[in-house]
Amino acid sequence: MPASSSDRPFARPADCAACRQSIRHGSKSFYMASMLMPAAAREPAYAVYAFCRMADDLVDAGEGGTQAVASIREALARIYAGRPADDFVERAFADVVRDFAIPRAVPEALVEGLEWDSAGRDYETLSDLVAYALRVAGTVGVMMTLVMGRRETDVLARACDLGVAMQLTNICRDVGEDAAMGRVYLPHAFLREAGILPAEIATMGRKSPALETVLSELLAEAERLYDRARPGIAALPGGSRTGIAAARLLYREIGRLVSSGLDPMTTRAIVPKGRKLALLARAAGQRLSADIGLDAPALDEARFLIDAVGRSRRTVKLEPLPQWWNVQARTTRMIELLARFERRGMAAG
Repeated sequence: MPASSSDRPFARPADCAACRQSIRHGSKSFYMASMLMPAAAREPAYAVYAFCRMADDLVDAGEGGTQAVASIREALARIYAGRPADDFVERAFADVVRDFAIPRAVPEALVEGLEWDSAGRDYETLSDLVAYALRVAGTVGVMMTLVMGRRETDVLARACDLGVAMQLTNICRDVGEDAAMGRVYLPHAFLREAGILPAEIATMGRKSPALETVLSELLAEAERLYDRARPGIAALPGGSRTGIAAARLLYREIGRLVSSGLDPMTTRAIVPKGRKLALLARAAGQRLSADIGLDAPALDEARFLIDAVGRSRRTVKLEPLPQWWNVQARTTRMIELLARFERRGMAAG
């Protein structure tokens, strides 16, 4: 195990390569889309997502549940103590949390979201569901924003907006698949108002008018948050904007497919290749401005994450990233940034 040091990297070049391969095989969309990111942010981003993938896989594997969550929290304790285990994910993530001053409260919130999932937690109100979405998706957006070099409160608030919007889109797209596995993420208050019992969703052969009403309410909230997120993209470093702008447009398109009549009980919403290319071109050509809307209030449910970053300022001036972060960019270009948790976590790509 490498010695703990304030200026010595824990990870080795082989660890970086292993993180990259983990994402390449586990989330092909993110891996290819990551080529749109600046080199200095790309490899740290792989470490963030390798940690997220590891956490999600642990909860999914074997008995999962309490034991898995305890194991992840033990790993976080080692990482934040500067004593990562002899494991490529822990070593790489330990470098990232130190170099980019990622407060422990952020990955801890991610683990809490996984814990809620393993416990089969239900969500009574929209606020309850937003709190969940912030944990499993907003946390990833916050960590990515820090890796891209932005720590401002307003920028983090807009990253949280985008993460929640994407997760709400996921939930609407996957409502049929989730119900078949015994999970209903839709707010129970919305279901009651529509006259639906949560258990009834798994037995629906097709989307009912009542369920369509519930999905429309959630997708309307996602649309509002996609709008709020837009000025935050303009506040990112120039090299990072296109990939995030593409992610916003692509996820929004998935929601619009569901809104326009696609039945998520029978069909998975997939954006056709031609449409993806058109959206990528649109993202690349967009004129983004942070002049209006960047300072909108943060979601109440997101304040604990933003406050945690505010209390965790960098204490050491960063030198240029170690050479092992700066791998030569590949020529592959992808049309989307689908870096998110699907249903409960990382996208499968």
